[in-house]
Formats: sequence, C-alpha cells, structure tokens
Amino acid sequence: MKILLIGANGTIGSAVAKELEQRHEVLRIGRSSGDYQVDISSSASIRSLFEQTGRFDALVCAAGNVTFAALEDMTEAHFSLGLNDKLMGQVNLLLIGREFINDGGSFTFTTGITSHDPIRTGSSASLVNGAIDAFVKAAAIELPRGLRVNSVSPNVLVEAMPAYAPYFRGFKPVPGAEVALAYAKSVEGLQTGQTYHVG
Repeated sequence: MKILLIGANGTIGSAVAKELEQRHEVLRIGRSSGDYQVDISSSASIRSLFEQTGRFDALVCAAGNVTFAALEDMTEAHFSLGLNDKLMGQVNLLLIGREFINDGGSFTFTTGITSHDPIRTGSSASLVNGAIDAFVKAAAIELPRGLRVNSVSPNVLVEAMPAYAPYFRGFKPVPGAEVALAYAKSVEGLQTGQTYHVG
C-alpha cells in the first residue's frame, strides 16, 4: 500500500512509521520536515499535498495542535487552535482526501485518552478528541466506495513521559510500539467507525 503518514517525525508518528514501513510504502509528511510538508489547519495546504502525492491507499494523521491551559485562563482563541488544527485539520484530510484516495482506502486519525479520562489543563484536548471520535463513528456510515475511517485514542506514551509526566500522574503510559499496532490494525484491517483505545 501507499500510505501517507502525517506527523511522521513525532513520538507517535515515528513509531507508526517503523511498524508500517516493514510492509508498505510510507510517505513521511510533516509541518516542516519529511518527504512532503503540510499545514493541516489550511485546506489549501492539504489540497496541495494531495496534488503532489497523487493517489494513495491509506492516510494516517498523527498530528494536530491544541492548547493546554487552565480553564480559567482559556479564551475562545485558545480553543480555536485545537478546533482549527487538530479537529478540522483531520476532518478536512478526509473531506479533501476522499477525492484522491483509492477505492477501499482508509483514513486513521489520532485522538487521545483525554476524550474520556480528562486531565487538568486539558479541556481543549478533551473537546477536540471527543469530537473526532464522534465524527469517525458518523462518517463511517456514509463513506462511499468501500472507504473506511477509524481513530486511535492512546494513553500517554512512555516516550513522552519526560515532557508530560506532571499532567498524567496515575496514568500507566504505553510504549509507542504498542500504540503503533492500533494504527496497523486500522490501516491493514477491515473495520470502520472504530476508536481503538490503547492503554
């Protein structure tokens, strides 16, 4: 398969690349690095990416920004980052990508444990992750041509604990390689409309 992997240099993305590159052609895509570049908050940037990559069989997005801040300090602008980037960025990857994806292809998006197990300063992440999981469930029943869509909702990764430990006290972190298996299940399996919870 020809797989577009957005966020390939991140903690999750690099683990997913390591898993899928064993069996498939993986195009590594980042905001400023990789084989191609994309800003998922921009529909024009997304369309330009697909025009460069051409037809593909699967898309995995392990990218997306949200604001982490105390709710008392949050403004509409703080929420807009997550809504425009991680949420609508991934939705637009499907809306625009369906023109370029081959029949029977799949989209796999990334959410996170905060959708159902919130943390302090994580209200925007919880909002966005929950919305993406709901979108996946709804979009799956309407996609044509055998297209599929799933999301992966991982716990905090072992590899990310040096930066995120203060926010995830009491959570049991999961290894990136284990999280990557959920993406492989989504890409290489047959299920659709699913959210794969890892950890």
